[in-house]
Amino acid sequence: MTEFHDRYGLTAVINARGTFTPLGVSRSTGEVASATAGALSGFFVLEELKDLAARTIAEVTGAESGAVVHCTSAAVTLAVAASMTGVSDSRIAALPDSAGMPGTVVLPAGHAVDYGHPIVQDIRLAGATPDLAGSETACSLADLQERVALPGVACLLLVSSRLARGEDIPIEGAVAMAHRHGVPVIIDGAAQDFRIGQLLGTGAELVLVSGQKYLGSPTAGLVLGRAAPVQAVRAQEKGIGRAMKPSKEAILGVVAALRARQGTDRDEWARQQRDKVARFVERAGGLAGVHAELVPDPTGLPFPRARLGVDPASAGLTATALAKALQTGSPPIWAMTQDQERGNLTFELVPLTGDEIDTILRRLADVLAK
Repeated sequence: MTEFHDRYGLTAVINARGTFTPLGVSRSTGEVASATAGALSGFFVLEELKDLAARTIAEVTGAESGAVVHCTSAAVTLAVAASMTGVSDSRIAALPDSAGMPGTVVLPAGHAVDYGHPIVQDIRLAGATPDLAGSETACSLADLQERVALPGVACLLLVSSRLARGEDIPIEGAVAMAHRHGVPVIIDGAAQDFRIGQLLGTGAELVLVSGQKYLGSPTAGLVLGRAAPVQAVRAQEKGIGRAMKPSKEAILGVVAALRARQGTDRDEWARQQRDKVARFVERAGGLAGVHAELVPDPTGLPFPRARLGVDPASAGLTATALAKALQTGSPPIWAMTQDQERGNLTFELVPLTGDEIDTILRRLADVLAK
């Protein structure tokens, strides 16, 4: 519990659900928190800060350029707007009135997700029209080609989102196919900041990731990619992007988070995460009525999770009931529940302290003993 929980009577939560926005997404390190707090007490030339962010993003990620915007949702809207307007002042000022501009954004139907609001609304906020390819269960390259062959602006693809539906579409092939038709590609890889190099390697014009997920920055969206479209994204602050601009503290927090990532031994970090989960699984496996196992991240992130399979006959309750008991206890413990109907709960331990992990294990033991 922090001083803010005490001072304002807020609920202290143990978040084993991953980078879940309704729980505040993630934790920042002391280094990032210090940089963010320091920015709050100073004055800056904002264009200098934005140039600093562009240089840092390029240096750390290998992108030609980069920009910080308010969040990844904003990044989708601004990337679409940039594809429509370039750096034209008159077009930027006209949006979301897109009269006279090509304004169609093609995306696989299974990528039209709702992550608190529909992603297609991000497209519409720019004045563009979403055009869904294929079906919710499948979108082949042929389905996508049928849509991008029509006059349009951009192709939007989600990468490794747990919300996406249907079979995966080969991203490299989709990017190459769109380019053959002269259509630029935007990749929304919100939680995939560990895979930025791989996503840039697809050749997409713009890659969008979240700053506040595994990077642990203040709330921010990172736009990375080719210099010209990134500059067009920055130019949107003369128009609809004014409402989605980054703050000084967000920019300097992102810079600090990127520098911290640059200085991290990724192999050692991954080993620590695996060891943490392995210890949890070993202890949880001794509890009555559950089977504990270490499972890889389904979206390709470089750490595993702990999955508990609940046997209602011996545990005395279902996985759904166990999740509810954890969430309604004190402190509330939130687990991943997407497979609870199949008897499974999943725990992501990346941001958790040893004391918090001990609390989860004690609560599991208490609930399962009843």
